[in-house]
Amino acid sequence: MKSDPAKTHETKKWKHSRPFISARFDPKGRFIFAGAQDNTVQRFDLASDKRAALKAHDSWVRAIAFSPDGQTTYTGGFDGRLIWWETAAEKPKPIRTVTAHDGWLRAIAVSPDGKLLATCGNDRLVKLWNSTDGSPVREMKGHARHVYNLVFHPSGGQLVSFDLMAVIKQWNVADGKEVREIKTPALHKYDKTFRADIGGARSMAFSPDGKLFAVGGVTNVTNAFAGVGNAAVAVIDWAKGETIQLHKPKANVRGVAWGIAFHPEGYLICAAGGGSGGYLYFYKHDKPNEFQQVKLPNQARDLSMHPDGIQLAIPHYDNHVRLYAMRANPAKKKPAKKK
Repeated sequence: MKSDPAKTHETKKWKHSRPFISARFDPKGRFIFAGAQDNTVQRFDLASDKRAALKAHDSWVRAIAFSPDGQTTYTGGFDGRLIWWETAAEKPKPIRTVTAHDGWLRAIAVSPDGKLLATCGNDRLVKLWNSTDGSPVREMKGHARHVYNLVFHPSGGQLVSFDLMAVIKQWNVADGKEVREIKTPALHKYDKTFRADIGGARSMAFSPDGKLFAVGGVTNVTNAFAGVGNAAVAVIDWAKGETIQLHKPKANVRGVAWGIAFHPEGYLICAAGGGSGGYLYFYKHDKPNEFQQVKLPNQARDLSMHPDGIQLAIPHYDNHVRLYAMRANPAKKKPAKKK
């Protein structure tokens, strides 16, 4: 079934006692895992609506990832810990816990072959771990400020990280050496009034063929303390290392690009949230502004696309995780005319 962004609609929602900050579908599309501001990760079963809580972190969990076969779930919290879980366990319990970073652990990435985990955080380090036993493989130093996000290139041989100052570093996975540095100044601002930097990648993704690299964050910042700016996605030609597009909404709405995804049909999806509420934006690679937008009922704080390419999971500040479908809504079909 082909997707249809113009017909995107909500199909289901789950409520919790606290706001959500992250969400991910597992690789088999059975569950949504969502990190909440009560330090738990809530697991929702799409078929049965059953819920289970993953409880082990002492702070919020923004980082959620999975083994390629979907059997193991990895979570990383602002407590600096990396934890292994059995994805479908009836009563989830930690399998393994590693103190991975001094301070916030902001992101986890899994290598395409599933053998390595990569993490990054506020200690300015990028680290590699053995996914089987949690043993450290190596750490990469070089970022001057907090490392916000990271992702493996689809080829598996390269790892990419992004820091507060909007500096991208490409690392060679085999030996941990830095290959090159790319700057994206549109996604960083120094606020002279508050004497503070604001920037960093809230979301990152490679296109399926690895030719394009997208980074979601905030631009045109007018107040670093309150995070006032516009949601933006910088798209980079990976071979050339050059920004070829800066996607921004047509309307001047305040927000941050918290989640992005390359759709296999050739467009980019962005979930934004901030002072102007929540939005879904759909961008074609050769156009700066959206070709379609959907107003959400509350601020979006992440985005995950289901393996079917039709469903989207979005965590919201109003204590809900909502499920959307990019196709016609059967419930709204017009009744057939009587002959």
